[in-house]
Amino acid sequence: MPRLKDFYKSEAAPALMKKFGYKSVMEIPALDKIVVNVGAGEAKDNSKAIDAISGDLMKITGQKPMVCRAKKSVANFKLREGMAIGLKVTLRGDRMYEFLDRLFNVALPRVRDFRGINPNSFDGRGNYNMGIKEQLIFPEIEYDKIDKVRGMDICFVTTAKTDEEAREFLTLMGAPFTK
Repeated sequence: MPRLKDFYKSEAAPALMKKFGYKSVMEIPALDKIVVNVGAGEAKDNSKAIDAISGDLMKITGQKPMVCRAKKSVANFKLREGMAIGLKVTLRGDRMYEFLDRLFNVALPRVRDFRGINPNSFDGRGNYNMGIKEQLIFPEIEYDKIDKVRGMDICFVTTAKTDEEAREFLTLMGAPFTK
């Protein structure tokens, strides 16, 4: 997995500079952070769900997750303000690149009938979002030790100004987009 300083020295950086007409190497998009989010709606009924999700996220990312709490009470969902409703991990630096490498090269190819990730899931500002249906695709998670199959959302935040720049950057970083 190319680190950003190695990326600038590789043959991919001049190709990006030429394609988008950058005048400086510092204009080349960079990966700012990766946010991994798991919604835990069942946590209001099962108090141990947060602990189970936290353990899984810690194994997958190598970092302790932050508990997200409800901002407002919603009677229809039986939700009170301050209840734990999810967990998230923000990855930066070496952990971010290591997670990116494991996601693109190990976890995603383990998905059944995998043909690539959707190239249209950009938000208009150069950030990419994707969802995973089960945490079992990561080799750190053992099938026998999980209580329930859960999905997660992964958000790649880049410094790219447009979606086209971000798509090209992530492709050069190894993202397996569908053709």
